[in-house]
Amino acid sequence: MKSSEIRQSFLDYFRKLDHKVVPSSLLIPVDDPTLMFTNAGMNQFKLVFTGDEKRPYKRATSSQKCIRAGGKHNDLENVGETPRHHTFFEMLGNFSFGDYFKAEAIEYAWEFTTKIIELPKDRIWVSVFRDDDEAYELWEKIVPDLKGRILRFGEKENYWSMGDTGPCGPCSEIHFDRGEEFGTGSEDVVNGETDRFVEIWNLVFMQFDKDADGNITPLPRPSIDTGAGLERIVCILQDAETNFDTDLFVPIINALENICGKKYMTGSAGTSFRVVADHLRALTFAFSDGAVPSNEGRGYVLRRILRRAARHGRLLGVHEPFMYKLTPVVREIMGGAYPELESKAKHVTELIRAEEERFNETLDKGLALFDKVAKKVKSAGNNTIPGEDVFKLFDTYGFPVDLTEVMARESGLKIDMPGFEEHMSEQKRRSKEARGSVGLTVSSYKEESEFAGYSSMRCTEVTVLKVKEREDGRLEVLLDKTPFYGESGGQVGDTGRLTADGLVFEVLDTLKSGEAILHIGKNLQGSISAFENMKVCAEIDANRRKAIARNHTATHLVHKALREILGEHVEQSGSHVDHERLRFDFTHFKAVTPDELKQIEQRVNESIMANYPVKWRVTSIDEARTAGAMALFGEKYGERVRMVEIDDYSRELCGGTHVKSTGEIGLFIITQETAVAAGMRRMEALTGEGAYRLMSEYRDSVYQISALLKSTQSELTERVESLINKVKEQQKEIEKSRQAHGDKKIKSNLDNLIQVGDYYFTTAEIGDRKEAQQYLDNIKNDSRKVIVCMKQESNYFIAVSKVAAENGVSAKSIIKSVNGMLSGRGGGKDTFAQGGTKQPFTLEELEKCFKSYIKDSVKEKEK
Repeated sequence: MKSSEIRQSFLDYFRKLDHKVVPSSLLIPVDDPTLMFTNAGMNQFKLVFTGDEKRPYKRATSSQKCIRAGGKHNDLENVGETPRHHTFFEMLGNFSFGDYFKAEAIEYAWEFTTKIIELPKDRIWVSVFRDDDEAYELWEKIVPDLKGRILRFGEKENYWSMGDTGPCGPCSEIHFDRGEEFGTGSEDVVNGETDRFVEIWNLVFMQFDKDADGNITPLPRPSIDTGAGLERIVCILQDAETNFDTDLFVPIINALENICGKKYMTGSAGTSFRVVADHLRALTFAFSDGAVPSNEGRGYVLRRILRRAARHGRLLGVHEPFMYKLTPVVREIMGGAYPELESKAKHVTELIRAEEERFNETLDKGLALFDKVAKKVKSAGNNTIPGEDVFKLFDTYGFPVDLTEVMARESGLKIDMPGFEEHMSEQKRRSKEARGSVGLTVSSYKEESEFAGYSSMRCTEVTVLKVKEREDGRLEVLLDKTPFYGESGGQVGDTGRLTADGLVFEVLDTLKSGEAILHIGKNLQGSISAFENMKVCAEIDANRRKAIARNHTATHLVHKALREILGEHVEQSGSHVDHERLRFDFTHFKAVTPDELKQIEQRVNESIMANYPVKWRVTSIDEARTAGAMALFGEKYGERVRMVEIDDYSRELCGGTHVKSTGEIGLFIITQETAVAAGMRRMEALTGEGAYRLMSEYRDSVYQISALLKSTQSELTERVESLINKVKEQQKEIEKSRQAHGDKKIKSNLDNLIQVGDYYFTTAEIGDRKEAQQYLDNIKNDSRKVIVCMKQESNYFIAVSKVAAENGVSAKSIIKSVNGMLSGRGGGKDTFAQGGTKQPFTLEELEKCFKSYIKDSVKEKEK
């Protein structure tokens, strides 16, 4: 069976058993800070299992994209070395939320395994938790032929917990015996570390709840969570030696063979092929799900993965970017099951290419530095690469520390990890000092606030539920109902006032804590604390809200225009909307050109002038998606969502406040477009009054410049170009004159050389490096051994003739001596070198340094 057929047969089997087929969640977990990447099928159902979220179904099945490369679950170092470890893999799963339990889970797993994909029954083994007699007896009852092949294990192998507290329970694993050709030793057993017995499916019986004291109590509605590794099942069904010999990997390896000109082999000789094939899948899927490489968190893990693969490309003899050329192969294999691979194809390809090119700039230099350091360590009789050098490879050349560790191990060395961590800590300390302190957090509330701000800017007779004093001295007020929008979705919170007889409370900011809306501010008259459980009037700053609404609706128009002008790969990655400006982050692999920016700005303004109506409605998530509504990457949505529609032009899921028609935005001007990270851009813009003020400033500047240049506005560009050309011509004449004067001065100085032994010497005070180069041009072909020492403020330069350099006195050897005498740093080539020092020195001291060098050189020759 093909891998695609196996995946589909699993979903079809459970669909017939009334399971809802749920699409794979993103590889980037939503609302779960405990996870770096989605690493199991149950991740997207975590809140369902804990009872904090309700779904309209009690049974589900999925094929989940997973990455294990960081944190507790990290297979990165094993990838390529073993036949079955991967950074990216697919987990097939079926789930019951308080519906069926152990008996049905066991029956379904056995039927699918033996009847649907027809694995030989006599080669299947089962493991259960040592104390789970119920599961043991069910297996014996349901599958009598298994007697003797049902084994008990302890907590390490057969017990599962969601965390230190929460749902937990025993599990039962299905293992497949691959045969004696994969081993017959004492270690070739179920749950062993060899390749003979392969775990293919884990059935978790979620039946207990564990508290902070470790006490276990039965759950009122036991549930089922199962996970089957697709790659392992495919390997068995395709009778492949390893996972890498299946149709999930072979096309990638074949394409890589064509690029590098080498043939893949099993065993250690094929490690680099396996690493590249595996890592390419992880990168392609992660970037398709909106992740981007960076220097921290999951972005850095992805950068490590890419750079590890790039280095293995070097081991295969590939010195140019190559992984981006392989992404179409991944799409061809997996695109049918995961359509996002096709829709994000261009973005992913260009992002990988840009990241490869970036690392290529430093890879060869870093490898050369590593070889130099390794050689130095070995020649000194040591076996550890200093932490300082490991940090330099990391900080300067972009070598992840684990990559350096692998290279060291391959060279019979190890790295000084404590030394590296010391340098890292120091860098983090400096970075933290530069950033300054972070903002304050908000309190946690169980209460909910009713938001009335979509239709009203003023609410009378609202109740003050709670008042708290914050760490910064300001007060935090919770109301039962409010027109104030709490900061979320990139939109800032409202400001305004809470008033009553004898009370004026100024709201300086509005934040959210769960479903509670918190009004942050200070008393101007009376005390808000005295009004707890009493009625007040809540009124927002209407003009500020209108300005925010203009900017927020404009971000929707920007998003649409970006996709129209740049391509469908563009997705919103974040935004910031306040009353003064808007900022919009989006995925794109290169800088937006001036012409593209002009088109985007024009397209947005055309939408504003069209005066499209802006409406919103609450609908189901499925209906919104069917209507083509765009969703913000990384945002978690419930079954009911708010969809904002701009006529028939734009639809987005959004909880923010908007104008009633696009004409209210007035005017839109892009002020800046910059890079945020690899594959991510940022656009900043103004609307309404802010845009008008900027245009007014531009107009006034044009008037003033026109008056200064005595030119009409229509001729201004031509007039400025003419002036620039004149200035350039005059600069050329000045440089020509300066050079002629310099040459005259230099020749005069060179006519009065001082002879020191066999050498002719002079010193000079110069204005810049160009003048030092002029000295070199005048002496480099001199038949004599000429040396010139020059000073320019705290810098010094040495120029020597070719004859002098050929006779053992080079500029770089002189500069090295001068560095030592003046406590400076510098270097160069045989005929020209430069250095600098923080300590003051005179031309006479520089001359003394030179003469000391010559004296030492003569003594050395006499020896």
